[in-house]
Amino acid sequence: MRKNSIKNTRINSEVQRELSKIIREELKDPRIGLMTSITDVEVAPDLKTCKVFVSILGSKKEQEDTMSGLKNAGGFIRRTLAKNLNLRNTPELFFLSDHSIEYGIDMIRKIDEVTKDLPEAEEEE
Repeated sequence: MRKNSIKNTRINSEVQRELSKIIREELKDPRIGLMTSITDVEVAPDLKTCKVFVSILGSKKEQEDTMSGLKNAGGFIRRTLAKNLNLRNTPELFFLSDHSIEYGIDMIRKIDEVTKDLPEAEEEE
């Protein structure tokens, strides 16, 4: 199976949906922040490994605690994923931090700062 095949794309989206559901509903670890979202999932074509990109809104300490909580709960998450999805192999999960949402919010804030001093464009009638 090629990396960008339709089947691999479908598997990626299903795994992402299930992981989001597991983290939101089934994990009871207090270290995992409420503003945790799965932004992307890359399952290897042989279904052995899976890179999970996680975006966490909060302070550095909250981000570190959430990442350590997810890594410690990796076995539980993988076991639950195996129950919920019917895959030939259940991939080993590697959680990676994704700062794209945080970066986007920062850019919007900077754009708002720059544009607040500009005069409003008058609409033509």
